[in-house]
Amino acid sequence: MNKITTTPDGASFDCDPNDTILRAALRAGVGMPYSCNVGSCGNCKFELIEGEVSHLREDSPAWGERDQKRNRWLGCQARPDGPCTVKFRADPACVPLHPPVSRPAELTSVTQITHDITEFRFMADGPDDFRPGQYALLHLPGVKGARPYSMCNLPGEDSWNFQIRRVPGGKGTEALWAMTPGDRVRMDGPYSTAYLREDSPRDLILMAGGSGLSPMVSIARGAKAAGMLKDRQLHFYYGARGEQDLIDPILLGEDLADSVRFTAALSDAPETSHRQGFLHDVVAQDLGDALKDHEIYFAGPAVMSAAIQKMAHEAGVPMDQLHFDEFY
Repeated sequence: MNKITTTPDGASFDCDPNDTILRAALRAGVGMPYSCNVGSCGNCKFELIEGEVSHLREDSPAWGERDQKRNRWLGCQARPDGPCTVKFRADPACVPLHPPVSRPAELTSVTQITHDITEFRFMADGPDDFRPGQYALLHLPGVKGARPYSMCNLPGEDSWNFQIRRVPGGKGTEALWAMTPGDRVRMDGPYSTAYLREDSPRDLILMAGGSGLSPMVSIARGAKAAGMLKDRQLHFYYGARGEQDLIDPILLGEDLADSVRFTAALSDAPETSHRQGFLHDVVAQDLGDALKDHEIYFAGPAVMSAAIQKMAHEAGVPMDQLHFDEFY
């Protein structure tokens, strides 16, 4: 184990030589800021004061030449080569409710959802402690680096289920689609601060696009299980290009049929019985100024995420009512 000391407070935690500084911090209950966990968002940058580290991903989009000159590294990609002293601003909101655990997992079933979205069910050693909306990192055979995928089910079901969109040419999804029940992977989680806030008194808006379906399904199910929908409304918006991309609302669970207002928005379907247009535009048309009175969760492509954030800002939605992971 390598000792990681934080400055200026002098606190410390242990980091396995094969672990990253971010994940070791979270396992130790330290609130190191983060979001994507794969080198894309830059939220986990830290300054290396003493010691040496190695970077797992040299082409990280969030790590450039300027960072290297300033001795700044990404916590999710930096592995310590020995004891280190690091500097970052800890965030209490990032202290994990359930510290992430790396463990083996076995694929037990594969279920087709749409023409390009499939649900993969894994059984893993240890408890399935996660919150609706969180994700896990899967270390897949033949793929360099972990891939983050959000769970679609609820804790307590003794499995970790992921609804994943197949990306043509994507190494992670190609590896997943080549797997069959009985194959094993290493799974690390849970991660994410964009989980369901059960104590919020506000109505909920969930927006999903493409691969962002999985965490929104989990949040919808979690809200129902927590009794939140007895006195709160849940608006579930799903954005897709055409009819072939649509999901059946029954995916949310038969018990949610009367509790959730489901709306599909199709951006490239001139002849359809569903709403036409981009997801954020349809939501703005429906809710307008009332957006700021809701707890908002969303997941999907980067372009969609940016458009939703812009819409929410213009509507005066406080940032602490927006919950999303920055997968860019």
